[in-house]
Amino acid sequence: MTIAAWPASLPKPVRSTYGSSWSDPRQNTSVGYGAPSTRLRSSAVPQSVALSVKLARDEKAVFERFWQDDLRWGSLPFTMPDPTTDGWALLAADGSPVLDNLGEPILLSHTWTCLFAQDSLPQESMQGLTFNISFNVVVMP
Repeated sequence: MTIAAWPASLPKPVRSTYGSSWSDPRQNTSVGYGAPSTRLRSSAVPQSVALSVKLARDEKAVFERFWQDDLRWGSLPFTMPDPTTDGWALLAADGSPVLDNLGEPILLSHTWTCLFAQDSLPQESMQGLTFNISFNVVVMP
C-alpha cells in the first residue's frame, strides 16, 4: 500500500498557528506506598501538532479531495514536509546560512509520517476570499 503525500500544490502551514505537544510515554508503576515510581511505557512517542493553512477556493478543493478521497475522510496515514524544518536554510554556529559551492544556501529536508488527529476534525473559516482550515495531526515516531 502506498502512503498518500500532502499535495505539493498546497501552501505551507501558517507559522503563527503552529503548536506542538508530546504524548506522555511514562507509566506509573507505584504500588500504593513509598516513593512514586514511573517507567517508560514506550520509546515510540507520537507528537501532536496543531496546524492551519490559508487557501484559495481552488486549493480548498485540493484539500477536500485529499481529506475525503485520498485519506478516506482522514482515516489513512500520509506524509508531509515538516513545516519546522523542510525548506529552511542550514545554519552555521554563528547563525549565518551554510552555502554550497555556487553560493546558494543549503536547505534542510525532513518529512513527517502522520495521521489526522481523531479527537478533532479539520475546522474551516473564511476571511474575505481566503479559507482558513485548521487541523491537528499526530506525527508518528
